[in-house]
Amino acid sequence: MSKIICDLMQHGTLILEDSSEFSGISFGSPISTSGELVFNTGMVGYNESLTDPSYKGQILVLTYPLIGNYGVPSKKRKNNLSVYFESKKIHASGLIVSDYSNEFHHFEAAQSLSSWLMEENIPALTGIDTRALTKILRERGTMLGKIILNGDVDFYDPNKDNVVEKVSIREPVEYNKKGTIKLIVIDCGVKNSILRSFIKRDCCVLRVPYDYDFFSHSFDGVIISNGPGNPKMVKQVIGRVKKCIEKEIPVFGICLGNQILALAAGANTYKLKYGHRSQNQPCLQAGTKRCYITSQNHGFSVDTKTLPPDWLPWFTNINDNTNEGIKHRTLPFMSVQFHPEHSPGPVDTEFIFNEFLEVLKP
Repeated sequence: MSKIICDLMQHGTLILEDSSEFSGISFGSPISTSGELVFNTGMVGYNESLTDPSYKGQILVLTYPLIGNYGVPSKKRKNNLSVYFESKKIHASGLIVSDYSNEFHHFEAAQSLSSWLMEENIPALTGIDTRALTKILRERGTMLGKIILNGDVDFYDPNKDNVVEKVSIREPVEYNKKGTIKLIVIDCGVKNSILRSFIKRDCCVLRVPYDYDFFSHSFDGVIISNGPGNPKMVKQVIGRVKKCIEKEIPVFGICLGNQILALAAGANTYKLKYGHRSQNQPCLQAGTKRCYITSQNHGFSVDTKTLPPDWLPWFTNINDNTNEGIKHRTLPFMSVQFHPEHSPGPVDTEFIFNEFLEVLKP
């Protein structure tokens, strides 16, 4: 990048709560923002990650050095859901990269990453030493940060807030009404790919707000979706899942849903030092030697030592031995901490959707 172009661009600063500072160049919206600073080690998938509601309240650091080279796809839709995005808008508060590519090439690209960020009013900085930044977050743990481009802002901690309330829909929405299996999806920040995974398996999906009382409806099973923040902040969902357990209604949780199911069962959750956000997390299935490579995005984990006797760990992360899923010994309750719907990431664990749906068959 030439000196003349650099002089014309707006410079910004990333400030961490430990007072560490990084200088960069803006390629998004020229506004200041703050949130929890987290890193993702995936090589691709920035359009899916940025629109994943689980990143609400977080500033996303991408460790892969070259970002933006394949642009941003069109807003093509199918079954009233975006094909290439995980929700209707960007939920991450900001983006940090090492080297942003102004030029992009892809047969489905509709615009640049920079123009999309500006449309969505999301700030972003390039020219940051993301390797040094990630080392800080790994050694000291996830911390709060802020991007300063136009005036200072206060640090914001999404883990002390009910962030699910900010990403959940307001009214129920039904998909694939003629589906043979009827599912309730509790929208804690559900990814479009989760909805698509059930729709393509001939399920009728009723997506409901996180605080919606769905027991007046007729349905075969309940899905607890992914979502942002601290699982203990969504007490309404925990309470309704407890009721499902009491009524022995089949339940399947994904990501935040794994933590909520554990809390509803009587177990505890805790915050990880820096979380798992990548597309290459190895998970071992309990009772087997089978390891699956998974896509993940979470900052909390289930404490398996606190699981009641009737519950078992289902998957374990090989890297750090943290929990990656739980299952009831005899009843139809199960959940995974990773994302079997991937998007982005490997498709190794899509079979889990089929495993849950088999439970619902008469």
